[in-house]
Amino acid sequence: MTDREKIAKEKERWENSILKPGIEKFPLRDADFTTVSHFPIQMLYSPTDLENFDYLRDLGFPGEYPYTRGVQPSMYRGKLWTIRQFSGFGTPEETNERYKYILEQGGTGLSVAFDLPTLMGLDSDDPLSFGEVGKCGVAVSSLADMETLFNDIPLGKVSTSMTINSPAAVIWAMYIVAAEKQGATRQQLRGTLQNDILKEYIAQKEYVFPPRPSLRLVTDTIEFGTNELPQWNTISISGYHIREAGATAVQELAFTLSDGFTYVADAIERGVSVDQFAPRLSFFFNAHNDLFEEIAKYRAARRIWARMMKEQFGAQKERALCLRFHTQTAGCSLTAQQPMNNIIRVAIQCLAAILGGTNSLHANSMDETLALPTAEAVTISLRTQQILANESGVSHTIDPLAGSYFIESLTNQVEQQALKYIERIQAMGGMVAAIENGYPQREIQDSAYKYQQALEKGSKIIVGVNDFVTDEYPPIEILKIDQKVSAVQQDKLKKLRQERDDAAVQQTLNTLRNVAQGTENTMPYIIEAVKAYATLGEIMNVFRDVFGVYEEPAIF
Repeated sequence: MTDREKIAKEKERWENSILKPGIEKFPLRDADFTTVSHFPIQMLYSPTDLENFDYLRDLGFPGEYPYTRGVQPSMYRGKLWTIRQFSGFGTPEETNERYKYILEQGGTGLSVAFDLPTLMGLDSDDPLSFGEVGKCGVAVSSLADMETLFNDIPLGKVSTSMTINSPAAVIWAMYIVAAEKQGATRQQLRGTLQNDILKEYIAQKEYVFPPRPSLRLVTDTIEFGTNELPQWNTISISGYHIREAGATAVQELAFTLSDGFTYVADAIERGVSVDQFAPRLSFFFNAHNDLFEEIAKYRAARRIWARMMKEQFGAQKERALCLRFHTQTAGCSLTAQQPMNNIIRVAIQCLAAILGGTNSLHANSMDETLALPTAEAVTISLRTQQILANESGVSHTIDPLAGSYFIESLTNQVEQQALKYIERIQAMGGMVAAIENGYPQREIQDSAYKYQQALEKGSKIIVGVNDFVTDEYPPIEILKIDQKVSAVQQDKLKKLRQERDDAAVQQTLNTLRNVAQGTENTMPYIIEAVKAYATLGEIMNVFRDVFGVYEEPAIF
């Protein structure tokens, strides 16, 4: 009899002689014992749940293929994850002050939130921007705004992440030029451009151009960054917004990796070596409430990516096989009811990201379901990460849950189900074809509907929402954006247009239009337009003229 058979026999004995009488004495709770992705959770896990598990093949050691246990050999014993705070509001001047505050309080990286007009490639004085300027992030319409945003912040030393997609190439060009005007070199610049346009069609819907020309602009940035900015992550392939739209953990993982494989294939077709550009790809995942499922998701992500990059795309360099990722706690899990509860939720989500081996982390603030966070709320979020890093002991050892029968079994389940999705998408002809057919959109809609049903039936509990409810809420301070922001930004743009050399602006825009109509990389020409102080809207309008504007078909 093998050891596995002995354990199975002993487990059966325990269930009959120990567990069954115990349940008769203390009946089980009437609860939904499943993960958010609907995996049933067994009462007990043992080696019998890890059939054919091979330590070296499936788990290995940190910093070695397949990177299940982390991409860095010493993980947090050597260097803690980067503590970022996603922030931006109002004018560039106001956000600049917030950035300085975050760095003074111990933040180790900046993460820029842009307002809706900027995200859609519109200037602050565009009629379509009315009522939205500076509301959900900082307004940036020109190089002048970018220079103000990072005034007295040394861009050659600070790592900056920017959440921008359709206008990513333009905003990045502004950042590069602003840094160079400070005296920094392109080789010094460190940071990440979200730049993941495919997930916009799937989830967040902040697209401008059709998918295929949009993909061309992403590949332009990958190629340009590979050659010019060796420390910059030219794309952060983002599952975060896919999860926020209602996807399960498995769908978030599968759709995100499928997006990543699309970018890899496109860059290879462009002629860029996979071993050159893949080390600078990064990922951006959500940290939701289900602690163990989230940990399993991150571990499975590294393993799938490493194997696919090696076996399907022929990557050979270790860095090209490593999935590095930033995590943000789940905004969709925050509640307006009893908002102080969000502090606890965020702490648990941060813990999941850390135990899952994240490389960078942002903790949401307790008030973000009501408004942009106050300085006090931001400080509490920052302290959450610092307490976990310095007081909890979770950073002392690498992948502390490895070998847990439950975690390894759940990691395998997440991986298997994600691979089924990936194979289905590849059979459709890839992610662009799947998006055009509405496949990931429908899957997310179905999952969001099922989750809402579970909440309404009470099989899934959200404290303060569908159980433990109270009619009284202690008041909390809310950050309110001054309506004058729009007028201030409009005045600055008016002055900019009066003072710049309009002939030089038009020349750079005309040159960019000619390049966009061909196949040459657009980044050098975007940079020239930015240097002439062409605005975001003016540059994006060139692309609108050439590429057209995308309208999503109805998805049922």
